[in-house]
Amino acid sequence: MAALRRLAAGLGRSLLRRPDEAAVGRRGVRALRRSPVRVLPPRKERGAAAEAQQSPREPPPPPAVERSSAAPGVWYEKAAPGDRRLGKVVTIAKSKKFRDNHGKVLLEGHRLIKDALEAGAVLQTLFFSTVGHLKELPEAELKRANLVKVKFEDIKSWSDLVTPQGLIGIFSKPDPAKMSYPAAQLTSSLPLLLICDNIRDPGNLGTILRSAAGAGCEKVLLTKGCVDPWEPKVLRAGMGAHFRLPIIANLDWESVPSNLPAGVQVCVADNKDPGAQAETPSMPRGAGGPGSAPGNPKAPVKSKPKAAPEHEDEEGVVGVCVPELPAQYYYENWTQTPVAVVIGGETHGVSPDALHLAASTGGKRLVIPVVPGVDSLNSAIAAGIVLFEGKRQLLRRHKQEDERQTVPVVG
Repeated sequence: MAALRRLAAGLGRSLLRRPDEAAVGRRGVRALRRSPVRVLPPRKERGAAAEAQQSPREPPPPPAVERSSAAPGVWYEKAAPGDRRLGKVVTIAKSKKFRDNHGKVLLEGHRLIKDALEAGAVLQTLFFSTVGHLKELPEAELKRANLVKVKFEDIKSWSDLVTPQGLIGIFSKPDPAKMSYPAAQLTSSLPLLLICDNIRDPGNLGTILRSAAGAGCEKVLLTKGCVDPWEPKVLRAGMGAHFRLPIIANLDWESVPSNLPAGVQVCVADNKDPGAQAETPSMPRGAGGPGSAPGNPKAPVKSKPKAAPEHEDEEGVVGVCVPELPAQYYYENWTQTPVAVVIGGETHGVSPDALHLAASTGGKRLVIPVVPGVDSLNSAIAAGIVLFEGKRQLLRRHKQEDERQTVPVVG
């Protein structure tokens, strides 16, 4: 009996301790479940990770590049979907502020890009749709640029052309002093310069630049108020003229004389009456502009004495004093060596500053006669007529001088 009592007492003590011990066990289980569990990868991946830790880290692989079959020494990159560089194309093309601040211009089309490269323009990035576009471009210049192959559909969505060629280049803004113009252009150059005064229509300016290059002009000066010559529409209308002769843009009239050769005579291809220009600024477009005929071009008008830039009439209206220039027909002799021609915009004609400059050099007004009642000619058409007439006169003058030098002297 005593043994049974001792056994019962031991069981009672163990039963009294079991709830606490069970609670401790449950807390331990919960704590184990809350601890993070490490998940091991498969054995193959674990082996690769161990090898990577032992070997030094390598840089990420470069973008996919390929060698051009058309130009074996040229490598290009395939653009990935959503490449941000492609969006800059539209920004450069449409924003003059971006072009000026970043010194970049956009050229589109095979001929324009080839002319730019041959003239020494620096290519930064070239987007093309097919490798064949690289075949006819200078390989040495392509090696220095970043070449990116994109889909033609993407270029078509960026382009303003009706039939895009699949070739767009971003260039550093060309510096006329550092360009190497074609030898044929330099040998045909004449002492004939062009000054564009307030030409605001892109198509007109591009056509004028093309005519200047065709006539063999030595240089073209663009005053402030003219449209940016690197605007896409001007580039398309210029047909490569930007890379055939120096074009100096954004000049104020105070700096124009320093860009002209010594002894130059400045003539104005615009017959708008200076007095009417100052008094009636609301004159209809084209009235008295390029191509109008004066009442009597044979009768030179005496230049007024020098006066202050501004004057006040009897009614208290302030106007600008401009000199009057003698007028003559454009086909009469007016070329000196050298000579510069000013072409004014169609809306307001030439500015008083242009007339002052012409008067200070003994210049004239060149008139293209038109049938009475017909509006004045387009500025680009007037520029082409006057420039090629100037070329004809200069070539005739040079021929006469050569003939006089080759005539034998009879003694």
